[in-house]
Amino acid sequence: MLSEERNQTLTRVGPGTAMGDYLRRYWMPIAGAAEFDDIEVKPIRLMGEDLALYKDRSGTFGLVDRHCPHRRADLSYGFVEEKGLRCNYHGWLMDESGQCIEQPFEDMVNPKNPLRGKCKITAYPVRELSGLLWAYMGPLPAPELPVYEAFTWGNGFSEVITSDIPCNWLQCQENSIDPVHFEWMHDNWSLRQKGQLAPYSTKHLKVAFDEFEEGFVYKRVREGQSEQAEMWSIGRVFLWPLGFYLGEHFEWRIPVDDENTLSVTWFWCRVPTEREPYVQTRIPHWHAPITEPDGRWITSHVINQDIVAWVGQGRVGDRTKETLGASDKGIAMIRNRFFEELEAVKQGKDPKGVLRDPAAAKLVELPIAERKPFLAGKSMLEYTKHPYYSKRMKGFPWNAGQPEQVRKEFCIAMGIDADGNFLALKEAAGAK
Repeated sequence: MLSEERNQTLTRVGPGTAMGDYLRRYWMPIAGAAEFDDIEVKPIRLMGEDLALYKDRSGTFGLVDRHCPHRRADLSYGFVEEKGLRCNYHGWLMDESGQCIEQPFEDMVNPKNPLRGKCKITAYPVRELSGLLWAYMGPLPAPELPVYEAFTWGNGFSEVITSDIPCNWLQCQENSIDPVHFEWMHDNWSLRQKGQLAPYSTKHLKVAFDEFEEGFVYKRVREGQSEQAEMWSIGRVFLWPLGFYLGEHFEWRIPVDDENTLSVTWFWCRVPTEREPYVQTRIPHWHAPITEPDGRWITSHVINQDIVAWVGQGRVGDRTKETLGASDKGIAMIRNRFFEELEAVKQGKDPKGVLRDPAAAKLVELPIAERKPFLAGKSMLEYTKHPYYSKRMKGFPWNAGQPEQVRKEFCIAMGIDADGNFLALKEAAGAK
């Protein structure tokens, strides 16, 4: 249980707040690069700031104040040039640094006009990595953008998914250090949704939490497992400060403002060994719905189920009314670490996990339970026998609403038909 003051310290992210200042010191994924195959500019709200994200005709991405410095027109309705974003009101042109580089009428009537050089709006650096657009909104110099090991894996199909979550970022992120919810929210609740009362899922017998340089790990033993299993010896990663890593995918909870969160996920699935070598030329992006047409929350997919728990706590969870138990040790650990980190930053120290060494940032390895299949791959036959991947071929289990085109691209990469059957295996069976 937290006091109201401490709860507000952790949840408020606007400019000038302690947590807002802290989180701005990390690179954050904010969009899918493929979004800009079809658009030039989009409005985006991050950390309580209204911004415009764009890709100019030279291919440069920019993230700038949403309002033109001239008469405060909305730059998300502007249009891009070879360099920069031009306001549709009077044509003022801003580059990716926020500097005004053209003021058409003023430049004509006074070629030596000093006004242009004085006009600069807020701008943040943007980089593209593994199909994601990353922004840094903190003090300069910016740290290195970490290249996680999974981003370097070949022979796989990746996709980027975003959703708009109407609640504070922290109640989303605390889900990343909560192993026991899998038993109830995903296993047992899914069972009840099918109209079945039994058998309930295997119980959690033991959980543990450890800290490492890039975050925390949770470990668990369930009925029928031993401490030799990698879910205990290695565990799952709470990626500091906004992420969750499960091997084949990342999840990030990006603060929009105090009451809204942008969910950004990156998924990867290795193609069968018979399909190698495989090179993906474009990482698709799609926006996943979180409500049914009648307004009820979607509950059919894994992350949608998580979302029900997050938004059910209210726009900003009231931690003064909590009753924490033994399974919540990890929750307490990361809250305490955040308070320690806020004090460290006040003393001029770099935040936890921030990388300044370019060589170290080129390949950041994270703990991975069951690492071998990601590196060695599986045959088509092995996929059909695997308890998770056999279902993965049938459909996307994590977010509702995968577009048909993305599903089609996935099927082509994997060599399966629309029902998830491997074409080569069907042909071989037919030949017999």
